[in-house]
Amino acid sequence: MKFGRVKGIRKRVPRLVLGSMVIKVDNRRKSFALLDTARELGWRAIDTAKVYHGGESERKIGEWMEARGCREEIVILGKGAHHSRDRKRCTPFDIASDLFDSLARLRTDYIDLYLLHRDDPDLPVGPIVEALNEHHAAGRIHAFGGSNWTHQRIEEANEYAEKHSLVPFAASSPNLSLANQLESPWGPDCITISGPQNADAREWYRKTRMPVFAWSSLARGFFSGRIKSSDPEGARDALEACSVKSYCFPENFERLRRVEALAKEKRAGVPQIALAYVMAQPLNIFALVGAANRKEMKANLEAIEIKLTKRERQWMNLEIDEL
Repeated sequence: MKFGRVKGIRKRVPRLVLGSMVIKVDNRRKSFALLDTARELGWRAIDTAKVYHGGESERKIGEWMEARGCREEIVILGKGAHHSRDRKRCTPFDIASDLFDSLARLRTDYIDLYLLHRDDPDLPVGPIVEALNEHHAAGRIHAFGGSNWTHQRIEEANEYAEKHSLVPFAASSPNLSLANQLESPWGPDCITISGPQNADAREWYRKTRMPVFAWSSLARGFFSGRIKSSDPEGARDALEACSVKSYCFPENFERLRRVEALAKEKRAGVPQIALAYVMAQPLNIFALVGAANRKEMKANLEAIEIKLTKRERQWMNLEIDEL
């Protein structure tokens, strides 16, 4: 495992963070076995959120950490303030409510990195920053940031924090993968920094060195190895509907074809090459990655050791025609 640092978190933060959506919430034994395997292989960070499986993911993680006595080993990336079907939920009240629920489910008195799962740009940023600072000062969160916040909105939040001598956002979690999104998988309040149209956002992250925790780094299964570039129609049966509408269009299938070619040349898997591409970006990058078993966890760890040349990355991303 490789590690980085996030300001405010005293632990080293692994560059790969295990996504908890894969945890079998209806089976305690399988959940514990998966988390035990991750720990054995050196994974020390888990991504979760209040909304995952109605809170069951957090409950299983909390039960496991308590049973194994390993809370201080693990970096928990928690998320709250997700919008509901009825309204946007990024108020100080919602932040407090979700945070206290998550702390109870996780059976802990702090979350290492707490991200606001969504933003509400119609609200002034000041009260949000002040609310997060209140929880930070109380020790409930050691660092905080935004998931699906634009870099302009984060910049606004941190300018407010500096002006008022408050703690700023320490991290961001947008989508970033080799694939370009045709449309957002979960509505217009999802933020991606993938694709040529988001070059300005990536440049901002490059310059500021703000940690980027990339979600859907394998494009919601598009680079899972389950689908083939030669069978676009088969992909529609193999992927979730949100993945199909977001990623299944010709340019991405050409990217997949090039990944397949490099994978064959380097004797690696398609997911490994796609993940290596993300990790090779000139950003302070961390990747949120799902893994359902030991084989996938080991493959992901091996992926961060794969070296891709600049020309290979450009070719994969359709920036040049010949390798």
